[in-house]
Amino acid sequence: MNKKLILDYLKIISSKQLSTQLPNFVPKHDPVLDSDVKQLESFVNNSNKITILTGAGISTESGIPDYRSEEVGLYARTNHRPTQHQDFVKSSKVRQRYWARNYVGWDRFSKCEPNAVHFSLRNLEVEHNKVASIVTQNVDSLHFKAGSKNVIELHGTAFRVICLHCKTSYSRYYIQEKLIELNPNMKETSNMIRPDGDVEISEENIVGFMPPLCDSCGGPLKPDITFFGDNVPGSRIEDVRNVVSESDSLLVLGSSLSVFFRL
Repeated sequence: MNKKLILDYLKIISSKQLSTQLPNFVPKHDPVLDSDVKQLESFVNNSNKITILTGAGISTESGIPDYRSEEVGLYARTNHRPTQHQDFVKSSKVRQRYWARNYVGWDRFSKCEPNAVHFSLRNLEVEHNKVASIVTQNVDSLHFKAGSKNVIELHGTAFRVICLHCKTSYSRYYIQEKLIELNPNMKETSNMIRPDGDVEISEENIVGFMPPLCDSCGGPLKPDITFFGDNVPGSRIEDVRNVVSESDSLLVLGSSLSVFFRL
């Protein structure tokens, strides 16, 4: 492997000095020491099959906030808490509110682009064959946008929608077109963005909003995301266990490892 090339990638990952104008969601951090970079370089060079676990922290440079960072994380800036799974499943009002806000936030969220960390991990996998799998807690699909191949989206993806009744799946882009047809008078926009694409909108735009229904059975639709209070699918957990057991190293990036899911 080209040592200079891998060192450049590691400096990018370590320092987070990814642009001259960092987005507002990047948390404060201490400067990275050369010794830190060398230690990480040694770790990667001495590993052959790395499982990489990524969290919301790696997407802040793409303009998507994380949850827990001081001052800039979602919980530090607002009292908003993500929708709970059981509330979404049981309440049509909760689904209406969720889809109205997600509809407004989708345009900005879906246009977010991978940053240098995503591309660095792609290169470690595709160009240098160092990565067994990327396991991400994020639902932004930025690893796939960057060109990574073997990615397990632990909590699902905001780019796919499923029917709660018949399990038919749809592209989120298709659902956006349906929402436009169902709600032609919805003109509200927002500059806000959250890790799951949710935004704040006025109550008057929620009342009367028509959420999408399944084309096949007419059932309610839900983003293919593991909401808070839900279980990660067992098959996905098994996939993670398999790749970890076959790996010789584990690298964690951008995650506090604080989220608890019943597995």
